[in-house]
Amino acid sequence: MRLFECILLLCLIVCAVSVAFTRDLLTSIIIFMSYSLLMCLIWMILQSPDLAITEAAVGAGVTSILFFLTLKKIRAIRKEEQNEQEEG
Repeated sequence: MRLFECILLLCLIVCAVSVAFTRDLLTSIIIFMSYSLLMCLIWMILQSPDLAITEAAVGAGVTSILFFLTLKKIRAIRKEEQNEQEEG
């Protein structure tokens, strides 16, 4: 069991560092989701199911959906700006 915990913590650190250095926003959001799911597993190992459910719902669920919607809006705004520059 200790080995599994160490692997989870190592993956958690890799996710945290890779989110900071990833240039693609969609990839960053997906890595952030995996970070939240790993935290959910760690909370379960620490026998805190209430925190695990909250982390899964808020961290991997709601926050990720908000990030996806924001990314969609940003890309829509950029497309509009590019179309205006091409016309003007």
